[in-house]
Amino acid sequence: MLIYKILRTPEWADLQSNGRSNGAPIDISDGYIHFSTAPQASETAAKHFAGEEELLLLAYDSDQLGEKLKWEKSRGDQLFPHLYAPLTLADAIWVKPLRLSDNGHVFPEEMQ
Repeated sequence: MLIYKILRTPEWADLQSNGRSNGAPIDISDGYIHFSTAPQASETAAKHFAGEEELLLLAYDSDQLGEKLKWEKSRGDQLFPHLYAPLTLADAIWVKPLRLSDNGHVFPEEMQ
């Protein structure tokens, strides 16, 4: 199953430069990388990235992340994927821009 990480431009630049990252400030604070499933991603964008432009959406294969990926209850008692390891660029399946429209962020067709 593909899971998704939204990054701001500076976080993306860090991942590109180093090949790995501890994520956004909230990831560092919480001690894990926050991911979302396809159905959860639009709510995550609306809640944590409202009005933000120049975001990147990264797709990862949850099976490839192994035992460091835990499914834990979070918003609305839903299970969210949390990675207890650095985010690596090499593990990304794809990276796409997450455009902002008048109605919120526009997710790639592959997620529909």
